[in-house]
Amino acid sequence: MPTFEAEDIVDILTVPPSTESRPAPWNVATSVAFRFCFTYFGLYVGSSQILSGLLLLPIGGIPPPGTLRWPQAGVAWVALHVFHVTQPLTIRSGSGDKIFDWVLTFCLLVISVVVTVVWSILDRRRPHYGRLHRGFRLFLRFALGSTMVSYGMSKAIPLQMPAPQLTRLLEPFGYFSPMGVLWYSIGASRAYEVFTGFAELAGGILLFVPRLATLGAIICLADVLEIFVLNMSYDVPVKLLAFHLILLSIFLLAPDARRLANVLVLNRPAEPSTSPAWRSKRAARLALTAQLCFGAYLVVMNLSSAVISWSMFGGGAPKAPLYGIWLVEEMSVDGQVRAPLVTDYGRWRRVVFQTPTAVSFQRMDDTFVNYRLIVDAGNQTITLNMVNDTVWTARFVFERPAPDRLTLDGTMDGRKVRLQLQLFDQKNFLLLTRGFHWVQEFPFNR
Repeated sequence: MPTFEAEDIVDILTVPPSTESRPAPWNVATSVAFRFCFTYFGLYVGSSQILSGLLLLPIGGIPPPGTLRWPQAGVAWVALHVFHVTQPLTIRSGSGDKIFDWVLTFCLLVISVVVTVVWSILDRRRPHYGRLHRGFRLFLRFALGSTMVSYGMSKAIPLQMPAPQLTRLLEPFGYFSPMGVLWYSIGASRAYEVFTGFAELAGGILLFVPRLATLGAIICLADVLEIFVLNMSYDVPVKLLAFHLILLSIFLLAPDARRLANVLVLNRPAEPSTSPAWRSKRAARLALTAQLCFGAYLVVMNLSSAVISWSMFGGGAPKAPLYGIWLVEEMSVDGQVRAPLVTDYGRWRRVVFQTPTAVSFQRMDDTFVNYRLIVDAGNQTITLNMVNDTVWTARFVFERPAPDRLTLDGTMDGRKVRLQLQLFDQKNFLLLTRGFHWVQEFPFNR
């Protein structure tokens, strides 16, 4: 029976030896394209969130350099004088498609074109950029890989698209934004979200292994194409980043384009890769070890961050002591019972406790008002505060004579308010209880 030695494993994981003693000269178009890609992708990675994921530190990631003061000033100048944008630019909002981002991308394009022209004039006699190309591909492999691992881990441990909150379950479907529809439909299917997370993790992790990097780039290209189409279809503001991840995947696959076409399209044999070999087995081992260790570090850091976030903010976070959707059976203000009329804006319809620090009241017209919440279980009191008003407060004493019954008695806005509540049975939500069925006699599409 054959056995594997350490040298065999190195041969499997490292790039294959070169069949050429010296790289062939590049044509003019290839040289110019490489100069542009080197400049533009280098600037984009260095100014975007990709760099933060690539340089992930135990104390937290670094802010994208593009959001620092001096780039902000340059982007603001271009926005005002070139695109005539007079409104203040939003720098950080959770959106990747802000005016700032589009103008920054325009600036990077202009800079890259200028650098490419000057570089092409000054260095026009260089036959190729073989060594620089190899180093830059390694940099982009890890830039793309770290991003895919970050996004993949936040789906493999379902964080990016959370399960629908209780208030979301009460909202009419037509009130959802297109992004909300995408987010909570995926969040409602934990199995699908975990599957997509592992698909992204697979592509990202394979990029850390030299011999498997091409396969990783293929998987990443399929992943980010789907992400880009979803972003475009559901108005998710990560379109710029997703498009650039497609470009990075294509750049990594470009040297193997002919070989892939021979195998996948033309039904021809593919020649061996012409990637240069290391000078020695020892150098190959060191390079392989360094890449695997760095990749493992990024995976472990993202995993630990995701596990902590899951227990603090995700599905593993603590629930409110009075958790649930409570129907307001009777509400009285200053001793006067308020009839449940849809025209009564001041009458509550439901009270929703989900997290230990927040509560939502649903009005008769189905709109919500949210308050900060402090629960004192010992004294059986709850205190409400407005999010944007530190002075306003309301205090209630609660009684829970039965698991499904709750009474709130206190003051709000200087008036005495009493609520008699009935716990809503969440089994009435088919989205939570329908589950999966191998056998179905008829479609169950509601």
